[in-house]
Amino acid sequence: MAAKDSKAKDTQAKYTVPGLEIQDGHRVAEILQMRLHALNDLQLTLKHAHWNVVGPNFIGVHEMLDPQIDEVRAAVDVIAERIATLGVSPGGTPGALVAERTWDDYSLGRADTIEHIAALDQVYDGVIADHRNAIEETGKLDPITEDILTGQTGDLEQFQWFLRSFLTNAAGELSTAGASTEKGAAQQGAAKKS
Repeated sequence: MAAKDSKAKDTQAKYTVPGLEIQDGHRVAEILQMRLHALNDLQLTLKHAHWNVVGPNFIGVHEMLDPQIDEVRAAVDVIAERIATLGVSPGGTPGALVAERTWDDYSLGRADTIEHIAALDQVYDGVIADHRNAIEETGKLDPITEDILTGQTGDLEQFQWFLRSFLTNAAGELSTAGASTEKGAAQQGAAKKS
């Protein structure tokens, strides 16, 4: 491992994409940096759940998560490359993610399938809401980035729908309605299951 550099490195080039003012391109990259952190965190969280899910429906949930992980990893790469295209160095280190994120670590370890599904539904709520906010912000500055985020949000919403199919009854009600934390959702999901 390299020693820490005490000098702050300039992470912004003296250019951005044609048609954008440099400050707008760099602002879009700043918005995307938080999406990069969120998607990196999401793919790690999904893999963590994949390894720690147990109980009934184990294999179905275990195998459902792998394609989501692959797609989120691909989205990470798209976001990082867009940041670089905009003239900014993407920050993809674990330390940067932990230092800059605005959310807590995923709170479940080994748990029943329905508990992980309910907790992951909460995770998707946060990621999707923040992606939508980024769509709104970038839409004022860069329609290309807005389009990238819009496509990713559609994919994320579909992945959440897959999870919600386990939490929804025939009347269309979520068993975790009203939950505001991962653990709270997991407890509600487990209680409704029994």
